[in-house]
Amino acid sequence: MTKAADESVIRSAPLFSALSDEEAASLRSSMTLVKVTKGHTLFKEGEEGDRLFVVLDGKLKLGKSSPDGRENLQEILGPGEMFGELSLFDPGPRTATATAITDAKLLMLPHEKVLDLITSQPAVSLELLRRLAQRLRDSRGEQSDLVFVDVPGRVAKAIIDLGERFGETKDDGLHVKHDLTQEELAQLVGASRETVNKALADFAARGWVSLEPRAVVIKDYERISKRGK
Repeated sequence: MTKAADESVIRSAPLFSALSDEEAASLRSSMTLVKVTKGHTLFKEGEEGDRLFVVLDGKLKLGKSSPDGRENLQEILGPGEMFGELSLFDPGPRTATATAITDAKLLMLPHEKVLDLITSQPAVSLELLRRLAQRLRDSRGEQSDLVFVDVPGRVAKAIIDLGERFGETKDDGLHVKHDLTQEELAQLVGASRETVNKALADFAARGWVSLEPRAVVIKDYERISKRGK
């Protein structure tokens, strides 16, 4: 990724979007670049949180584990997205485990630096609160989906969401390289791997998608979108 592309990604993050170019450059200079390899755990659920992260390149996942060892995948994060901000407003243990799905580059900022920023820049506070509100809204929507939407519908909805965020349009359709294993995709929609695989196979048989390793090509966007409603 070029320096210009890096800057474009950084400026899209909620922490930066409310700042002037000069202010953004000053904040960027105080951040630390962190490189993680695929499978690396950045922090674990229950650990004390004292820093915020912005994804510069690659993908990470946020997940929780139940007492019996089952995992729930809460969110997939990509370039320009931010995490770790919750403990800014409610200091305490991390509420999820952050793990790299691919090799990734992150920018890290200690909370004291963020607190200095939001006390001097009210617009930044509003952007962060807007981000937290969106997460709450998404979480409530996911809870409703688990009750009211069947597994194929949840799979279709997840594919569309991943496609909108990570997809690349080509002649044969929207290529979505999600980088998730079958088990991780099942955790993301709250279902068994077998049920999710059956739904994907059905979509493929209908000609709506074609399946590739850790990727899917959406060939009939309209149909798959309707199935996800």
